[in-house]
Amino acid sequence: MSTLVQLYVYDLSNGLAQQLSAQLTGRQFDGIWHTSVVAFGKEVFYGQGISITPPGGSHLGQPTRIVEMGETAIDEDTFEQYISEMRHEFTAEKYHLLDFNCNTFSNECIAFLTGGNIPDYIKSLPMDFLSTPFGAALRPSIDAMYRRGAPVGLPTPPPEATRAAAQVSPNPALATGLLEAIAARAASSGPTGSYIPTPAPTSPSTPDTAGVKSCADPTSFQSILKDNRAVIAFFTSETCGPCRVIEPVFQNLAQQKTRMNGGVAFVKVELGVGAGAAIAGQYGVRATPTFIFFLDGRKTNELRGANAPELRTQADLLIYEAYPPHPHKSASFPAIDSISLKPILFTQIPNLDTLLSKLNEFIDSASPWTGVVSQVQVKEALSKTVIPFLKASSCTPPPPQPPTAPFDHWPALASSLVSNLTVGNLFPLADIWRIALLNPKFSEWSAAERGPQNPLNVLLSKALESKDVPRNYLLTVLRMLANAFSSANLARVCITSTRNDLTAVLVLSLLHENTAVRSAAASLAFNVAAYLQKHRLDKIESHGNIDPEDEDLDWELEVISALLEAIGRENASEDIVHRLVASLALLLRFSPHIGDLIPLMEVLQSRSILTGKLQKGDGGVTQVEIRKLVTEVAEKLCP
Repeated sequence: MSTLVQLYVYDLSNGLAQQLSAQLTGRQFDGIWHTSVVAFGKEVFYGQGISITPPGGSHLGQPTRIVEMGETAIDEDTFEQYISEMRHEFTAEKYHLLDFNCNTFSNECIAFLTGGNIPDYIKSLPMDFLSTPFGAALRPSIDAMYRRGAPVGLPTPPPEATRAAAQVSPNPALATGLLEAIAARAASSGPTGSYIPTPAPTSPSTPDTAGVKSCADPTSFQSILKDNRAVIAFFTSETCGPCRVIEPVFQNLAQQKTRMNGGVAFVKVELGVGAGAAIAGQYGVRATPTFIFFLDGRKTNELRGANAPELRTQADLLIYEAYPPHPHKSASFPAIDSISLKPILFTQIPNLDTLLSKLNEFIDSASPWTGVVSQVQVKEALSKTVIPFLKASSCTPPPPQPPTAPFDHWPALASSLVSNLTVGNLFPLADIWRIALLNPKFSEWSAAERGPQNPLNVLLSKALESKDVPRNYLLTVLRMLANAFSSANLARVCITSTRNDLTAVLVLSLLHENTAVRSAAASLAFNVAAYLQKHRLDKIESHGNIDPEDEDLDWELEVISALLEAIGRENASEDIVHRLVASLALLLRFSPHIGDLIPLMEVLQSRSILTGKLQKGDGGVTQVEIRKLVTEVAEKLCP
């Protein structure tokens, strides 16, 4: 069953852009657009990380306009898993008013749900603004507001912003004030209707600047409980003297312990503001200050009075219970920790004219040719667009200007070739894609082209059509998939949307009779494991641990089983053994399912398989570096 997808569009300037933009910039702007995605009864947007509220329940209230984006066949669980994966990419410290903002996130979500994009007038707004003298003059100042990642407190234009505005605007005070207000509204994730004042240089920061969320609405409070495993709620009132004494302690705890990607939240509920009294009544709060501790939405403890040591103790206990440290976090793994997490890429460039000539031979021999794109059109696109782009991308030294090409017609081109050529004749096309994925612009475009018709998915699926897939095609597809990990965004797509097919071809290839195929498969396995390791390290840094629900135990069991079997059978190449053992080590090092994996490792005799590689003779490894790694994995990670 399909689900309606909508784009909520807000004007961050509250109408001021329409009134004043021509006066300030010399160009008319109807609004400073902030967007969020509404689907499955939720509004999802990006500011201080990814936030989820009921539709119209964000800090911006009701949208200025609603754009119908079509329908999605993706189910709610898949969308929630996608949002969970996106949280490590769309963090508060990465937010930038112009370059990486709510509209960047909305465009990603819309592409995932419907395959479409947000309207051009929204996507092009930053470039339109920067094309004005006012925008160009303010660009350095805006960059300075976000240079150190997530701003502490409200993002405030530095002093040079006023000077820059004065040079290009007749009203510099109005210009910088408007810029500051827009930045504050864009970055805020406070409750509906919250007002964020513009602080004077000497004024103390508002509570939200210390990592504390202010909440005055029961619905928003429940949303915070749902979005965070551990929540500490501070119930206070304006006339409460002890509250003012303990509040700096609460703010300090929030600064120290709030996790950048969510999971732990410190919430201030003021009884005299909004519906704060209703929230207090729901939990039986009758006096202030009162602190209530929640784990997974359930009240676990309550503290009354301004007892700072006990507040710190209870906060530590709650967070420890929500995110107990991984058993391997404090252990020493020098060989594993020395593994570089850079992906293994296949960067060799063949003679591109020869590659094109071979592909043209296959095109000419295909009969009959079907589809809307003719043979002549395919060959013309290859010779005039695709191959020149690859040549410009791979030339040494690189050209002064990075090569560009319109990629929108590439899927139709690939689809036509896949429909008309046999699998054995498709390896030049897969090699073209392998080379193109080394280009950052192309890989980012490929990451945005989600869905079964993405050429990456189409080429991958052809490798799974039969067990007798030609070796040259399988080898090229494996190398293409390995190169997909040159882009963090495309790697995330491979791990999420393409994971089933990628895993199937990986498991199939790890035991292939051909050494080159096994080497490419081991490289792909390493890239997958390295990506997960980086993702897990980010989670540990922000949360202290990884939530087992964020990862798939069955998938991990399948890959680890395949790696162990491949390690046991590999007798031809120490480099392949090295990559396989490194992949196994990275998957096990911080696995949130380590307790469930131990019985499997015992059944599969993992330690025996690894120590067998330390024996002299066939299949034994001799290189010191590899032996150290194998020994460490066997002794410390394998029961």
